Amino acid sequence: MEQVLTVRRWRRYGADRLFVTQETGARIGSVDLQSGEVVVEEPELEEGVRRAAQAFLRSESDELTLPLPRQPFGEPEQSALAAWLGPREEPRDQRGAPLRTRLERLYAEGWHVIHDLPLGRQGTVVEHLLIGPGGIFTVAERGRATEHVVVEGRRMTVDRVPVGHLHAARMEAARVQGLLLTAGCAAVRVGSVLVVRGTLEARGGTEPDGTLVVTRATLPAAVRALPVTLPADRVSAIAHVARQRVTWAR
Repeated sequence: MEQVLTVRRWRRYGADRLFVTQETGARIGSVDLQSGEVVVEEPELEEGVRRAAQAFLRSESDELTLPLPRQPFGEPEQSALAAWLGPREEPRDQRGAPLRTRLERLYAEGWHVIHDLPLGRQGTVVEHLLIGPGGIFTVAERGRATEHVVVEGRRMTVDRVPVGHLHAARMEAARVQGLLLTAGCAAVRVGSVLVVRGTLEARGGTEPDGTLVVTRATLPAAVRALPVTLPADRVSAIAHVARQRVTWAR
């Protein structure tokens, strides 16, 4: 049976994205129409997502349903896609892909990652949701490479100025936890990971329920060092629920 994709456009708060989902509502990818970046849940689905996005852009509707392309693209189609959405590889390296790449490398170690997760109808988007042996975490990246970040307990300063990034990260994780519980994932706890682009100085210990603050370079090691709290079958079950659009549309 031929798989059917649905493409919807999401435009709020300065963002402009296409979300591509299966008939079940499970998302398989998204396209940022401002940067041209294509994000997929599985690498082999990228060409299908890009072609679905191209078909949507050629239409004049807010929603488009079409079959998942199965045949590889020829040179004319590849050139057309590059014209619409940009080259496949180069922009990913130039527009913040290092964090995505580091997260996606954790697939081989039993972790699932879901990108650009829209919560409810208020325009909130979780940058990344990480689900694996060490637990469930929202992941957000903040700041600039020139900044000096100091974390002490629940207090964070950037270039000596207090910021609310830790509080925002905890609130986002709490909301995700509540929606997963509502969707039937019993007894789950969702933590948060904050990735800073600048230099990081940690003073004192962190609270057990606090946000894990790391840099891009230290993120993989920090995730691998987490104690195992979820068996593989539960990780897969929670990831399946997390990929369902209905889980977050509340």
